[in-house]
Amino acid sequence: MKFKILSLLLFGAFGCAVQQKSVSPAATGAGPATVSQLKFLDEYEIPFDLKYENTWVGGLSGIDYDRRNDRYFIISDERSATSPSRFYTARIRIAENRIDTVIFTGVQSLKMPGGKRFPSLKEGAQEAADPESIRFNAATNSLIWSSEGDRAQRNGGINIKDPWIWKMDLNGNYLDSFSLPSNLHVQTSEQGPRVNGVFEGLGFAADYRILFASVEEPLYEDGPRADVDYPGAPVRILKYNVATGKPVAQYAYLLDAVARKPHPDSAFRVNGISEILPLDDHRLLVMERSFSMGNSYCTIKIYEATLKDATDVSGRSGLHLDRNYRPASKKLLLNMNDLNRYIDNVEGITFGPKLANGHYSVILIADNNFSREEKTQVFLFEAIP
Repeated sequence: MKFKILSLLLFGAFGCAVQQKSVSPAATGAGPATVSQLKFLDEYEIPFDLKYENTWVGGLSGIDYDRRNDRYFIISDERSATSPSRFYTARIRIAENRIDTVIFTGVQSLKMPGGKRFPSLKEGAQEAADPESIRFNAATNSLIWSSEGDRAQRNGGINIKDPWIWKMDLNGNYLDSFSLPSNLHVQTSEQGPRVNGVFEGLGFAADYRILFASVEEPLYEDGPRADVDYPGAPVRILKYNVATGKPVAQYAYLLDAVARKPHPDSAFRVNGISEILPLDDHRLLVMERSFSMGNSYCTIKIYEATLKDATDVSGRSGLHLDRNYRPASKKLLLNMNDLNRYIDNVEGITFGPKLANGHYSVILIADNNFSREEKTQVFLFEAIP
């Protein structure tokens, strides 16, 4: 989600399945079985004006690690405003529990079916993408990515575009798509998903047989958005069968209240899920990101959420009123406010390489919204079992 004023001014059916091969867990992006604590180790800042292969490196909204090849896939959420919508490959060198450097090694344009690059909102709002999350599938050597869709006044009319989860090859070419549940289609009325609040998070589980996808904010039918005095706003986490590309369940996850009052009181504020990172087929790390106008930094919290005993709410509506269901349980692992440092718009999380002590590293990345007032931060944590 892009939410700061400056950034808003500057940018505003399933096909054939790919058979999966078995893959050693050591070669995948899979992480630890348990995480009891996230220990901060280091922060690295990518320069605001960094250019790579004639693209502006910014808006970095999702990150995933290819363990076999020691490389990262990082997606930009730019809607082709300065360069076509794209993702990068990079290496993050870690030495003595510190980030030595971040080196970009490649860039690929995201492509539509048929091979065309995505236009900008001005050039073609009905075709433009809004990239948010990216994940690598080591079993098929392919990628998936999400777009949030659109529901806004564009070029003299209301642009209605559904969100999606697509599969692509490592060159950005479209391969396939995951089915969209009926309650996730964008509507002209206030029904279905909210604009800029849909598929922010993705994550594979069960040796790439399961895909989880998180919706950032409540569907209109599920009640109002989170607010300073409103904790418990229900958002949905979808579970997909990767082989069929079809959703098999939806679970409710209850958000915290917005962390701080905006200034003035009526100004924009938000709290939602900015990314997820599965531990297994029913436990996920869930990253909540809260921001309020008049505050320079974000509040980032990471929870362990458990879906094992949660109710499948696929057929339910009005989750804010019908509480006759069991939501995901959640346990706080980290509040980045406790680090006593500036924290920007963190939107990406992945398990990285193992550290010298054998514990997994965790990498977080912040989206600077292409604003000089914000930072593209890369954080290094240790996952304590």
